Amino acid sequence: MVVNFKVYKKCSPNGKVTIYLGRRDFVDYLSGVESIDGVVLLDKDYVECGRRVWGQVVCSFRYGREEDEVMGLNFQKDLYLASEQLHPPPKEPEASGLTKLQERLLKKLGPCAFPFTFGLPQGAPSSVTLQPGPEETGEPCGVSYYVKIFAGESDSDDGHKRSTVTLGIRKVQFAPTKQGRQPCTVVTKDFLLSPGELELEVTLDKQLYHHGERITVNVSVRNKSNKVVKKMKALVQQGIDVVIFQNGQFRTVIDAVETQDGCPVNPGSTLQKVLYLQPRLENNKNRRGVALDGHLKRDEVNLASSTLLTSPDVRDSFGIVVSYAVKVKLYLGALGGELSAELPFILMLPNPSDRIKVMTAESVAIDEENIGDDIVKS
Repeated sequence: MVVNFKVYKKCSPNGKVTIYLGRRDFVDYLSGVESIDGVVLLDKDYVECGRRVWGQVVCSFRYGREEDEVMGLNFQKDLYLASEQLHPPPKEPEASGLTKLQERLLKKLGPCAFPFTFGLPQGAPSSVTLQPGPEETGEPCGVSYYVKIFAGESDSDDGHKRSTVTLGIRKVQFAPTKQGRQPCTVVTKDFLLSPGELELEVTLDKQLYHHGERITVNVSVRNKSNKVVKKMKALVQQGIDVVIFQNGQFRTVIDAVETQDGCPVNPGSTLQKVLYLQPRLENNKNRRGVALDGHLKRDEVNLASSTLLTSPDVRDSFGIVVSYAVKVKLYLGALGGELSAELPFILMLPNPSDRIKVMTAESVAIDEENIGDDIVKS
């Protein structure tokens, strides 16, 4: 059996430095992050003269609009998560440490090709982009990653743009394989100078949803007070926590439904109601501040996935934490106020079943037609 890999390739402007990556999505399993492994192909002149070539993994965090950068202000931080000299190689790479794809690329590209492997720290933030407004220009706010290969005297040398190549990558999380406990909450409200209380029970059909799935919200109202419930509303809220700011918490309504069916709920009455919500990006296009999954050119865009953390206290100061919750409100009129209940849930992409393949070295081949240039902004 012959299996063809899709290989991402990009050349520097002068054509003397070329990077090859087998994939651009690297999964965070909470216990660790997948290694970034690839191959760099150098021009023969660079190899013969011993030109130093460096490889780096950069996390770019933009926390302000590019158009507001005036008077020397800069709203972007670049974190260098890994840096290594690729040529001349400090030591001969061990064959046992190479992936099957690296072995095939080295055999195909010849003696001017050199492998590299970079690791990402466990607490590195996930790739997230905040959707800009329809009239905004420049780079959007968020967290992005790229691999940078350049020729220079040291790893701190900016290098010449003609001999520098950058290729965007993503650090992603996929949904867990098991469902958690079914979300359920009960809230009550009593009234000053009025007997009895109003009870609201909200239950979701499950805790974990994939993008595009419909959320079933079961609402139970027990009115033991002398107030009247006039209508109810259910909504999905996206919570965004920009950790670098002390007050950087934002909430955006992604989907909502309001109904008076079954209302009014008079004193001594009960109401059982099922509401449906479906958080989708199609309903939130061009809405400024909605968090999206970090995306590469030509990739499909979707709402940002929930951020999974090993501990609520372990948050990278340059990260953006995304969460989701369903909120149900009961409206009692101007004097009665309202009663609300909130249930958090997880919204993520499923883990692709074809991501992991077991193959022997003899069964792997690289089709030249599948090696295509993928252009990203340098």
